[in-house]
Amino acid sequence: MSMYLAKTPKFFQSLFPNFVWRLPTAEKKLHLTFDDGPVPEVTPWVLDQLAKYDAKATFFCVGDNIKKHPEIFLRIQEEGHAVGNHSFNHLSGWATDNISYFHNIRYCASLVNSKFFRPPYGRIKPTQAQFLQRHYKIIMWDVLSGDFDNSISNEQCYHNVMDNAKKGSIVVFHDNVKALEKLQYALPKVLDSYSEMGFTFDKINL
Repeated sequence: MSMYLAKTPKFFQSLFPNFVWRLPTAEKKLHLTFDDGPVPEVTPWVLDQLAKYDAKATFFCVGDNIKKHPEIFLRIQEEGHAVGNHSFNHLSGWATDNISYFHNIRYCASLVNSKFFRPPYGRIKPTQAQFLQRHYKIIMWDVLSGDFDNSISNEQCYHNVMDNAKKGSIVVFHDNVKALEKLQYALPKVLDSYSEMGFTFDKINL
């Protein structure tokens, strides 16, 4: 049994009304997001896939990876995608004291010039959220692909998106090595399927 939901329940979204879960719109538009990069094994491939569909996405980057791979981080921006802060060391807010958490995010902020923050694992304490909301828009999601989950099939990963993403949805994929196999299967199919339905793919713009 997987410990997450492909579709974030409405009641759960309503508990945290200041977080951004989706961007309601009448247009056929999806917001693909990629967490944990940039890494050379995955991120350039993702960028190549997006370019085929003139798709723009939002990359929530880990500061340590930006330091190691600045040229890939630069490419993300040069190709017109948005970037967001995903902390410097991919810290879980639940497991980290507030001061250490805020310092880690600030360190990442010195590398990522963005008002978007996504808490790693989606785990953040209310006190942390309260403070960070003064400085950032906290971007969550309403659809989780599950590409990180070894217990589901590649096809299930694809269907997690296809069965749940609609106009204005924020969809989570991961540009990390752990997710690569499922990502390589699901991302091209998602881009293709939604394009055929007349959707475009846009970066988060708030």
